[in-house]
Amino acid sequence: MSILLAWLGNTDLRASESTVSSDRGPILSAVQAMDFSTVHLLSDHSASTTRAYARWLGGQSNATVSAHNIKLTSPTSFEEIFKAARTVINEVQQASKAAPLVFHLSPGTPAMAAIWILLAKTQYPARLIESSREHGVREVNIPFELSAEYAPVQDQRADESLTRLMQGLPPESPAFTSIIHRCAAMKRTVAMAHRLALRDVPVLIQGESGTGKELFARAIHQASPRSTQPFIAVNCGAIPQELVDAELFGHEKGAFTGATTARAGYFESANGGTLFLDEVGELPLASQVRLLRVLQECEVTRLGSTKPKAINVRIIAATNRVLPLEIQSGHFREDLFHRLAVGVLQLPPLREREGDLNLLIDSMLATINVEAASQPGYQHKKLDTSARNLILRHSWPGNVRELHNTLLRASIWATGDTITGEDVATSLAVTMPTKGETVLGRPLEHGISLPELIADVARHYLERAMVQSHGNKSEAARLLGLGSYQTLTNWLQKYKSG
Repeated sequence: MSILLAWLGNTDLRASESTVSSDRGPILSAVQAMDFSTVHLLSDHSASTTRAYARWLGGQSNATVSAHNIKLTSPTSFEEIFKAARTVINEVQQASKAAPLVFHLSPGTPAMAAIWILLAKTQYPARLIESSREHGVREVNIPFELSAEYAPVQDQRADESLTRLMQGLPPESPAFTSIIHRCAAMKRTVAMAHRLALRDVPVLIQGESGTGKELFARAIHQASPRSTQPFIAVNCGAIPQELVDAELFGHEKGAFTGATTARAGYFESANGGTLFLDEVGELPLASQVRLLRVLQECEVTRLGSTKPKAINVRIIAATNRVLPLEIQSGHFREDLFHRLAVGVLQLPPLREREGDLNLLIDSMLATINVEAASQPGYQHKKLDTSARNLILRHSWPGNVRELHNTLLRASIWATGDTITGEDVATSLAVTMPTKGETVLGRPLEHGISLPELIADVARHYLERAMVQSHGNKSEAARLLGLGSYQTLTNWLQKYKSG
């Protein structure tokens, strides 16, 4: 059965206190007209008033009633209403992942109804209902697509803190304009990076894979006094262990088998500029010892030589590992960590960058269109609403890199000038699901049937969509990002579901 979510309104409270049996209020009317397993009440009334109404409602129906006390500064505060509704929805979905949701538009203020509509048509697909004396309880169909992303209002104290952080800085360097952002977390991170750019100290950039660590490293270099000197980027995890020292520090002719000529290492190549050590946590311990000495002495000795060379290099290191944990496990040297972690940046994952996703989508798609414009037969691409909503709902475990690759693939799959929800769904299907999903981790010792596994996943979501849409194939197709009624019908026939 479905789950009903509704704000507790004054009309409902009056109905609970009335002695007239016909005074039921919008919420009780809906509960008696439709079957709901649970009713979740969102209330900015007093806790005692809310509890009393919840007890009354529970006595009038078979549904389980749960109350959520919400503190609003104003019943028309869109941001507070949005945050509260989203928090409750997330709690409900964690407890009952497969149960379809229904949002009641009638109780509460017009601002509350507007937020329910936005949520139902974008991030949390749900049925919408309304109640009235004249027409009873009926479903509300919104005959158009919406796409919206939450763009938080900046907290004044956060803005003041950011202003203090930026005090004394010259105008922001053009080097940072390539970092597309709006959210407060990224504003603070960019401000901190700008301050670090002006100081000639080592920097450690931490963050999940795909969050843009190299982009920040290049921006710091370009905004620094070393901007006219070399920027050398090295992926430490991509160098074979036996060649790490030779690649970083260089070697003389005959230093080892295959060293037919002398060769400068990355440190010498970056002299005067910046050396970016990406995935520094992958370096073997022996190389960490040599790296520490180079940083301490500001000189490098090639393999096969005893004569050190003075160097002047700024180090920017990056890792997706948690280095303090790596230190505890003995995989990373504590003294090297403290040498690198003078200026530290922690990049937020994409899922925490509220308000940035639409900016990134538009910027990346514009870049993809420009880069592909000269390719034979390419049409300038735009996203339709279903495609954008599918992107906005995704959790993006691979962060900005995954978003870019998904858009690029979708632009290839799209046959016309519009990227549809089906194109995005196809593009997302080839990426690795998030950890912990039951479809992953199956043993391969005795083999698996990949076609059967894919069919099971397809049937699972097809059945859920048909249940949630109450058999409405157009709505089910929208929920699954399949684009059209006919496409859904083809999937249902292929997997014999519904």
